[in-house]
Amino acid sequence: MSTPSPDLRRRADAMALRRALQARIPEGRRGLGDPRVMLRGAPLAPPGVPLAPTPPETVPLLGHLRSLQGRDGEDRMRELLRFREEHGDVVRFRFAGLTAHLFANPEHVKLALHERNRIYGKGTRGMHKLRLVLGLGLLTNEGDSWLSQRRIAQPAFHRKRIAAFAEDFADASEAMVASWEDGQTLDAHYEMMKVTLRIVGQTLLGTDVTGESDAVGSAVSRIVEDVNERVNALVDLPPPFPSRRNRLFRQSMEVLDRIVLEMIEARRSAGVSGDDLLGMLMDARDADTGAAMSDAQLRDEVMTIFLAGHETTANALTWTLYLLSKYPGVARRVRAEVDAVLGGGRARAEHARDLVYTKQVLEEAMRLYPPAWMIARSPEEDDVVGGYHIPRHSLVFLCPWVTHRHPDHWEDPEGFDPDRFSPERSADRHRFAYFPFGGGPRLCIGNNFALMEAQLILATLMRDWRLDLVSGQRVAMEPLVTLRPKHGLRMTAHRRRSA
Repeated sequence: MSTPSPDLRRRADAMALRRALQARIPEGRRGLGDPRVMLRGAPLAPPGVPLAPTPPETVPLLGHLRSLQGRDGEDRMRELLRFREEHGDVVRFRFAGLTAHLFANPEHVKLALHERNRIYGKGTRGMHKLRLVLGLGLLTNEGDSWLSQRRIAQPAFHRKRIAAFAEDFADASEAMVASWEDGQTLDAHYEMMKVTLRIVGQTLLGTDVTGESDAVGSAVSRIVEDVNERVNALVDLPPPFPSRRNRLFRQSMEVLDRIVLEMIEARRSAGVSGDDLLGMLMDARDADTGAAMSDAQLRDEVMTIFLAGHETTANALTWTLYLLSKYPGVARRVRAEVDAVLGGGRARAEHARDLVYTKQVLEEAMRLYPPAWMIARSPEEDDVVGGYHIPRHSLVFLCPWVTHRHPDHWEDPEGFDPDRFSPERSADRHRFAYFPFGGGPRLCIGNNFALMEAQLILATLMRDWRLDLVSGQRVAMEPLVTLRPKHGLRMTAHRRRSA
């Protein structure tokens, strides 16, 4: 009998891992993962309890589904702003038999993410669908298991370790800007995805995935769109069902699973775990049993870091470049600061603290275009928020896109003003008026990593280049799992003559 080739073995391993993953994913609460509850009729509220105001329903039986799901993405975003303006800080929706609320007030966001985070869990339909991709990694897991995972991963994101990664940030950034040609038209979103993918591979997973950037980019785009469609569908046929859509989903997942499995396999074969995040996860042992993580558990964690660790940062940088091209005065201030701090040299960790205005520009870009534009939660108990009844097992939307434009907390909320993040103007702002990285115990573990990474990438780029929007293109938001530019971002690169 012939020995299977390594490629066939990897494919078989990936398929086995996918089956194991599917078996481990809980269905979540019925009603958020099960379409039957969407159709059973709205639950009755206790008599006499005040209900939040609600917009007129657009479709009988389906409620507000069309208002928030059946429109162009940018229109849906604007509709959410209109709902808050017309109905207040707590707005009630109905999606068939499922009740949902939008919390727009920072105090209510604080309540759900921080003060009562234990009852506002992640048992939502969207999280259930995201688990098809990420399994039970840091982003999607809950409870004691999540807490154990967080404690294992936390040291990899210590400030001193992040500073040590700065050379990798600079290497990837220098390689990117060196590959451009004067007058070249490029897709800035693709370039940002490629450079952040290289960084997350090298720094956290100890693997150079530069050669896989096209395959990864295509697979990620298809999966993000697929998950979004599954969340919005009344009835979703799971991946084992033999449909064309599910076949494309499985093909995309096989690409990512192959890359992730090869990372794990290479590290095990080398016999040295290493001191990066992957090494820490491989060395981790259960406090009670002493057992190490299985390949399936490692796969979930690596996949979460691999995808979430570059997608959101790339989007933040892309929208920053878009805004800088629209506001040349801001771009000139960034270049002046970069020239003064870097002196024409490489961006280094110690430069981050002096790139003050550069950081403010990134923060303001994430206010206007938050990469994680929507956070969903589901209360495990009945609650009262803003004086209104919030039923258990319903859906709660926390939307940075809306709260970041709340006129009670932001002057000229649609304007691009990086100085609003100066220490003087930030001092009295409500902590949860700005939450691009979430908040409370589930604050994104990589927030400081992402900010320094973005600062040094942007500084390197602005040192050598000016990127101008190609005229005539429509730059539109695509609110999927993350907030992307729908058609990419075509820009012309002009080399700075003084660089």
